[in-house]
Amino acid sequence: MAALIPSPTNSGWTLVNDELDNLLEGFFRPLHRRADAGPATGTVPAMDVMERDNEYVIRMDMPGVKREDIDITLAEGVLTVTGEVRRQHQEKAGDRVIREERCYGKISRSVRLGSHIDDKKVAANYKDGVLELTLPKADEMKPKKITVA
Repeated sequence: MAALIPSPTNSGWTLVNDELDNLLEGFFRPLHRRADAGPATGTVPAMDVMERDNEYVIRMDMPGVKREDIDITLAEGVLTVTGEVRRQHQEKAGDRVIREERCYGKISRSVRLGSHIDDKKVAANYKDGVLELTLPKADEMKPKKITVA
């Protein structure tokens, strides 16, 4: 367990190792783009990661992506999810776009899981723009209850 100490720069508490704080903040914070930056490609979807006794659950926002445009791979302990948001309408002659903020193009996110996932039992479900992945832990990673004799 990491020791907590008061931070001299502010009134909050921080981990002893500020570099570790920065690493973890950057890992769990998805990249955001400004609304006025124009159409984007290569957007990083936001995700939540939960751990249960026997599995990990990842929920990833993928609005506008159709089920058939999602690709999920798990190789050498790295989970990669990619998808493509396609433009829904064609502009007609005489149409003039004043402002366009919706993103079109590929989205992608990779997470290093390690080798403690049972890759034969991974399940994926997609509903209402949210992809949910259930990643069962391998038997050697599951908590074992030891009884006292």
